[in-house]
Formats: sequence, C-alpha cells, structure tokens
Amino acid sequence: MSGAKEVSSLEAPVEAWLRALQTRQVSAHTLAAYRRDIVKIQRFLAESGCTDWAELDRDRLTRFISPLLGTNALLPASVQRLLSSLRSLYDWLNAQGLVSHNPARTFSIKRPPRELPHVMESDLINALLDAPAPEETEAARRWKRDRAVMELLYSSGLRVSELSHVRFEDYDASGGLVTVLGKGRKTRVVPVGRKAREAIADWLPVRAHYARPDSERWLFLNTRGDRLGERSIQRALEEQALRAGIPQHLHPHLLRHCFASHLLESSQDLRAVQELLGHASISTTQIYTHLDFGHLSRVYDQAHPRARKQ
Repeated sequence: MSGAKEVSSLEAPVEAWLRALQTRQVSAHTLAAYRRDIVKIQRFLAESGCTDWAELDRDRLTRFISPLLGTNALLPASVQRLLSSLRSLYDWLNAQGLVSHNPARTFSIKRPPRELPHVMESDLINALLDAPAPEETEAARRWKRDRAVMELLYSSGLRVSELSHVRFEDYDASGGLVTVLGKGRKTRVVPVGRKAREAIADWLPVRAHYARPDSERWLFLNTRGDRLGERSIQRALEEQALRAGIPQHLHPHLLRHCFASHLLESSQDLRAVQELLGHASISTTQIYTHLDFGHLSRVYDQAHPRARKQ
C-alpha cells in the first residue's frame, strides 16, 4: 500500500477545509497552526494504514495522544490546541457528509493549572518609561521610538502583533484612540493615554527621518524604513530594560499584563478590562482578579456581615 497515496487521500479534505476557513477570513497565523496540528495526526493515520478520516475513532485518537503526553513531546496546552484543531476539522467534515462522528468532541485531557501572569510594580514601569534619553544621536532616536512603543503597549494593553501593524490612519491623536485588528480578525478601538500620546508625538519627527519614499504608512518603523516587526520590538524592549537597570525580564506581553492588572486593581471593572484587552471570553480576563489579594481581602472585610469589625 502506497504511503503517498494514503497521505494524499487524507490530505484532500484537509486542504478543502483550510480553503473554507480562508474564505471566513481566518488569519494566516491561525491557518498555519491548524495545518501543523492536523499534519501530525494525518501522518499517524497514514502510518496506521488508514485512508479516510472516518477511520479515526476514540481508541486510535487515544493511541495518538497518549505518547505525546507520556513522553512530554508536546505540552498539555499544545495537545489542547491540537484537539481544538481536530474538532474544527471534524465539524466541517460532518457538515460535508464525509464523516458521521467527531472523535475529538468528547475527548479531553486534564488541564494544567493556569499560571498567574507576572506583572511589574508601577514604580518599576515609571523608572523604565521615565529613563533619560541616551546622549548618542542614533541611540536617542531609537529611544524615542522604543519609549513610544512601550507607552502604547502599557497605555492601551495591545498585543505586540496589534501594535506592529498599527498604521497612521489607525491612530487618532486628537481623540486619543487607536484602532487595532486583534485575534479572529476582530477590530477594536481602545483609548490612548496622555503619556503615550506625548511619546508618539515625540517619535513622529524621528519616524520622518527613518521613512523612505516607498515606506508604507506603518506607525512604527525600523531604522531601514520598514515596519517594526514583532521580534524587533522584543529586542528593543530588552535593550531598553537593560539600559534602565530593570531587574525583570521585559517582553511586550508583560506590559499588556501590567495594563490589565493595574487597571483592574484601580477600577474593579472586569467587563471593561475584557473589552479593552479584546478577550472573547471573560474567563480569560478573570485570571487578573487573582493578582490583587489585598483588595479582595479588604472588600471581604468591609462587606461580609461576619467579617466586619465591631
């Protein structure tokens, strides 16, 4: 039996499913992740002599998943994502009449406890963002850009991919708003604080220095006049944290965590923080409620009849 033929007969429905997702404007990043996940199980089925997705049942799925967890070949979170990809594929196969079951629908693994996000104290963030500019000319230019990037990440809770793709027309300086394209290609509009607006205004003359005639209208550019990519933002933050003497590893998502935690601590408005972060589910946002035990204790002491001091 030809392995190439087996893979091909399994591959055709997958390609059709991915094309269908593409018409629904699923992001290229998500499509690539789906493809990587499904290719793993596609190979397993081919090696097992299967030529049709209808042959995958719960027993075969268990034989595929168990070694991944037992040998730590994949983290539990990665296995969960793989199962999610498989559920999506089988929902589509079902709708097309190609299968009559979904082996991944009731298949579950024990979820590991979710780690609390790390946050920086506001004093450390102030030390980072209020650090003096370098004296050397080019370093000072990069500092103006990097400070604007950090201020916007912390001010508006953006994901690094969202910030990297902000264009001029997405930023409303007078209204103090920025429009971003988030996960699931969902657009949201979030406020931009005063300090971030000032830092962006300080960066724009430098941006004009970096821009080329053919540069696109990205808000943040690298020194060659191209869009400032996500990895470049990561390196820039590491450099600025080192220069400011920050003892904590600084990465873009940490500033998003700080935005959420500090805002929730001050406002106690979980639903508003969910909207600002662009979380589809409030359960994702609720993790930040575990970070301020002091506030919860004070609320309990003040509100519970048996906790009030006489």
